[in-house]
Amino acid sequence: MSLFRDRGVVLRSYRLGEADRIVVFLTERHGKVRAVAKGVRKTSSKFGARLEPLTHVDLLLWQGRSDLDIVNQVEVLDAFRLVREDLGRLPPGLALLEVSEQMAQERHPDPRLYAMVVGALRALAKADAEPLLVAPSFFLKALVNEGAGPVLDECASCGQPDGVVELVAFDLVAGGALCRAHRSGRSMSAPALALLRRILGGDLAAVLAGAPPAGAEEVAELATEAMEVHLDRRIRSVRSTAHL
Repeated sequence: MSLFRDRGVVLRSYRLGEADRIVVFLTERHGKVRAVAKGVRKTSSKFGARLEPLTHVDLLLWQGRSDLDIVNQVEVLDAFRLVREDLGRLPPGLALLEVSEQMAQERHPDPRLYAMVVGALRALAKADAEPLLVAPSFFLKALVNEGAGPVLDECASCGQPDGVVELVAFDLVAGGALCRAHRSGRSMSAPALALLRRILGGDLAAVLAGAPPAGAEEVAELATEAMEVHLDRRIRSVRSTAHL
């Protein structure tokens, strides 16, 4: 039993009893952590507004014998107010949290995933940011972090390089881009392939800095489907918005 300090993003919370909540964090050094915030639902609670989903916080937690820790102290590092108050930014922000909770493991540190989540939320919170590609780009980079990044420079089926064959489809189950002879999954245009390479090739900051480039909507759909294949489940935050 001990106290420990860490930084984390609030992924979600749910009720426990009459006054408490269980809060799920993605932390930097302890992976996914579930902790009880005692009395947080009371109007007098000093923790309430600090433990809302999307908030980036500095935490002091008590780890006992239970699977649930106890929140002792919490200070806000980033409130991401623009994300939670903008209807164009909130759904991709929630999608980041939903996917992160599925990918993170209990008590298993993944500093890279934590850094990607914080970075994606900060990109989404910039006043001049275009939100369309923030979550899809995060999905793609998270797949790479999991060792499931797509093949983009050759056919994932026959191994022939782009230029020798034309890459015209994308199927994460098959490994990524596919030539005409081995196509499966969904069709993929040349601009979408070029944009995928930019996102995963180190040019993400420039991609997100301006107006959505050619192929942006296609890449958004493709990346979402790829993540859903990897997780073997639908991303509710994306799909519920699509049907509004």
